[in-house]
Amino acid sequence: MKRDFIHVSDYSATELQAMLDLAVQLKKEWQAGGNPPLLKGKVLGMIFQKPSLRTRVSFDMAMRHLGGDALYLSPNEIGLGQRESIADVARVLSGYVDAIMARVFAHDHVLELAKWSTVPVINGLSDYNHPCQAMADALTIQEEFGSLKGLNVTFVGDGNNVAVSLMHICTKLGANFTIACPEGYDLPPQAVELARFFASTSGSRLRFLRDPHEAVRDAHVIYTDTWTSMGQEAEAKKREAVFPPYQVNAALVAEARPDVIVMHCLPAHRGQELTDEVADGPHSRIFPQAHNRLHAQKAILVKLLAS
Repeated sequence: MKRDFIHVSDYSATELQAMLDLAVQLKKEWQAGGNPPLLKGKVLGMIFQKPSLRTRVSFDMAMRHLGGDALYLSPNEIGLGQRESIADVARVLSGYVDAIMARVFAHDHVLELAKWSTVPVINGLSDYNHPCQAMADALTIQEEFGSLKGLNVTFVGDGNNVAVSLMHICTKLGANFTIACPEGYDLPPQAVELARFFASTSGSRLRFLRDPHEAVRDAHVIYTDTWTSMGQEAEAKKREAVFPPYQVNAALVAEARPDVIVMHCLPAHRGQELTDEVADGPHSRIFPQAHNRLHAQKAILVKLLAS
């Protein structure tokens, strides 16, 4: 029976940790000279509605490193749900490729793909969540601190799709999660409800604050993201007036633990949510985090595709 990777919340803490451990193994193998061809003969179909650097290149290279191949499908080639129904796209592609990765605007689109596809579907990003990013985030934090258990992870900024998946993986794996965001930019209630349930099982603590200074006290990790995501361009001016108090700058970082690391999923709007001084400073892990997309996605692909 096929299994998809649509939400972090679909997997148990044990399964998530096993994938992270596999990512560590695959990363070490690659650094030592290369991965075994675990996905030889496999092809990943990659559907893109949104532009991409990290998602496209990391999935493409992950398949190559593992002996497989990847096929890029641009927005103009498919017109998902417009030129052709999502159900038909899913059923057609299922006869050509071994898995589908989709980077979409509407979360319903990736859910519909998964419903009709007979091969595994991976959510490369939707407006609700970003589970592949969360796996790379957790891998980066684990490499730094050894484990997520008991760590204090603080997200500063918009309660967006990246924050949803980060909150879920933290509460699954026992990290305390805090978010500081302006009023009107909170996390979706359904995502919070899930996180509360996961926290009740793992022992995580959840905090939802307005004050970023209070939020970063004793933080092991400060995480931020762009104030205006793709698809929100019409709100850019409004958001630029609301979010400046949530900028991650040297003064804010100094209020956290001395060993705090700063993370950002990229692309960063330097001088807005993150200053150059922090992005390029000693606390920053934004580039190791970006590189870990490759290794985390290898683990996801092996989990779903390796026989």
